[in-house]
Amino acid sequence: MDITAAVARGADAPLAFETVTLEDPRADEVLVRIVATGVCHTDLVTKSVFPAELPIVLGHEGSGIVEQVGSAVTDVRPGDRVLLTYSSCGDCSRCTSGLPSYCENFVILNTSGGRADFTSPLSIDGTRVMGAFFGQSSFATHALVSRRNVVVVDRDTDLVTYAPFGCGVQTGAGAVANVMRPRPGDSVVIFGVGGVGMSALLAARALDVENVVAVDLSAERLAVAKELGASTVIDGAAEDVVAQVHAATGGGATFALDTTALNPVIATALQALAPMGTLVLVGLGEPTMDLEIGHLTGNGKAVRGCIEGSCDPQEFIPQLIAWHRAGKFPIEKVIRTYPFWEINQAVHDAESGSTIKPVLVL
Repeated sequence: MDITAAVARGADAPLAFETVTLEDPRADEVLVRIVATGVCHTDLVTKSVFPAELPIVLGHEGSGIVEQVGSAVTDVRPGDRVLLTYSSCGDCSRCTSGLPSYCENFVILNTSGGRADFTSPLSIDGTRVMGAFFGQSSFATHALVSRRNVVVVDRDTDLVTYAPFGCGVQTGAGAVANVMRPRPGDSVVIFGVGGVGMSALLAARALDVENVVAVDLSAERLAVAKELGASTVIDGAAEDVVAQVHAATGGGATFALDTTALNPVIATALQALAPMGTLVLVGLGEPTMDLEIGHLTGNGKAVRGCIEGSCDPQEFIPQLIAWHRAGKFPIEKVIRTYPFWEINQAVHDAESGSTIKPVLVL
């Protein structure tokens, strides 16, 4: 079938709406009409590195309505409302242990530009277009996804507000809920309160953590963080960030989250921890980092990586929805919606930081 997609043709070119041919579903695939899709930092990073000769359809925070299912899909039906998340194989030891975000085939399934067999479901005039980004490529009117990408939700679910739950929101919230697992008396400091950091803040508050510190360069974002329950907000450009965190937490935070992937910020986050504290890293950016080993061996601190919130989306996304419906996770306060046709404006606003979490509405 022919669909309309926002095609990336190089780092510096704007996304262009083009008619793209989408294959029919294979036996284990589901055809979804996209209703909304978030714009994630990973989309921006990928666009910046994909060469112009390899056009790709990005987007991996989709939501929509099922239109068709493959012959092997028995528990998803046309008309179902769904949220889309990352892809996993379901067969490796990590998937079968309940850790699909660490799937042994994660890179192939999510960032190779195609399916597990390296084919793409997308083409233009018979020429391959890189697709199946995070198993979705949801910057389009329709997406062809595997069954494991699909989280079926109730028919009254708000598909616009919940669209980003499949990546950015579960990444931040899951880092707190599934990796840190803080108790109410613990303290959490978050470096970078964009969409991921705000989601982490909301998760900490949903878990009744009262001492949550937000660090960012944007006064506007810090104001929103304060509104959402941060007990202390700190200008990341200040010379005494570590001292301010220690003062706010009584000697250092129990947990720190870095969303920036910037070496100086990571070093600051490690220093901001109390002895025996844990730093969780979720950002994509600098490939290496410098650490003072003494912070680890001398104080028992730990550094832990986390991808996609270390969660099984089939279990964690319903938990996030339950928190939201109970008034404990007001993610709508950081979302700004854009018509699909304004995707380049949404990308610009995400890059500039003027919008915390853009969501495109089709």
